[in-house]
Amino acid sequence: MSRPSVVVFDLGKVLVDYDYSIASRRILRRTRMTDAQMQHLLCTSPLLCQYEIGAISTAQFYQGVRAAAGYDGELEEFARSFADIFSEIKPMTALHAALRAAGVRTWIFSNTNELAARHIRAAFPFFSNFDGYVLSYEEGAMKPAAKIYEVVERQTGCRGGEILYLDDRAENIAAGLARGWRAVLHETPEKTCQVVSDAGLPTGQL
Repeated sequence: MSRPSVVVFDLGKVLVDYDYSIASRRILRRTRMTDAQMQHLLCTSPLLCQYEIGAISTAQFYQGVRAAAGYDGELEEFARSFADIFSEIKPMTALHAALRAAGVRTWIFSNTNELAARHIRAAFPFFSNFDGYVLSYEEGAMKPAAKIYEVVERQTGCRGGEILYLDDRAENIAAGLARGWRAVLHETPEKTCQVVSDAGLPTGQL
């Protein structure tokens, strides 16, 4: 099998870790909700889904949280509290740096939202060093919907086995495999680096 033409990275839990309980604890101080209610609102509610497919704006998401939780902070404070929940997964960003240094094209492919993307772009320099970005809130669809995988193919100009795709969610990997991509479930940096090496690509590992 020939070497992949592009490596497509998921973002959360692959290049950056995140913990929505951090946001929940911060925002909770200005609401009437319990911690469990707040985590549901921020992590799994229809409101977050609408935000991450771009159906509502950042201002509308903020207003939705205000209405649901009785939040009494301003938008700027809410934005900091909600978005500053990420930490870099350094072995994976080192893998990305090794690929870039060797001239391999890379893309980010993520279910995410405007506040998160804005924060990551400002806080983590590696984020600016990709050839392109397919982000759910900009495309109006979330993985594993076929529509957003089509966007990746269109933007990269690649199909099937030309794409090596790394994601931590099995359902997203299954959707990639169904399109013939070389889709790999990310479990640990060590396992993922081995898969990348086996595909004939540099990893920066000795």
